[in-house]
Amino acid sequence: MDMTRIGAFLAELRKEQGLTQEELGGSLGVSNKTVSRWETGTYLPPVEMLQLLSDKYNVSINEILSGERLSAEDYWEKAEENIKSALHQSAFSVQERMAFFKRKWIKEHWPVFIVCVIALLVIALALRRRPTEAYILCTLGALVQYLTLRNRMMAYVEGRVFDRISREDDTGHSIFDRD
Repeated sequence: MDMTRIGAFLAELRKEQGLTQEELGGSLGVSNKTVSRWETGTYLPPVEMLQLLSDKYNVSINEILSGERLSAEDYWEKAEENIKSALHQSAFSVQERMAFFKRKWIKEHWPVFIVCVIALLVIALALRRRPTEAYILCTLGALVQYLTLRNRMMAYVEGRVFDRISREDDTGHSIFDRD
């Protein structure tokens, strides 16, 4: 994304509406300095502001992020470029998002881990006078339980990280999830 181009486009759209930076800022609930920073390309408006600007100027968010009005033919191509650019410039890497959702899943499922540990201790105590095969079966059971929980966690993490990054619409184009 070319921040300077986006800023110049925002300034152009504001001027077409006959608004000053102060008037626009007042209608959006931000200062005129914030509007100035957007228009100089110092900052990109946050997502919620992009929606408000899109509605106010009667252009799509994709057009704002492209820094130009788009024809129907160019729309999907620019959307793909904008999504890839936004993901590349994201404040959090995929690894950071994955680590966040792993921690979140573990916090939400810690009772399951405790129950599993207690169950394994009870089984180990019950089998302490049994032959070595019983301990092997107990260890295999623990391993299966661990792998099952880990697979459930990773399915949760990948679903949150990748499904929210993009999905495909009916035409096969990648779009942001708007949930």
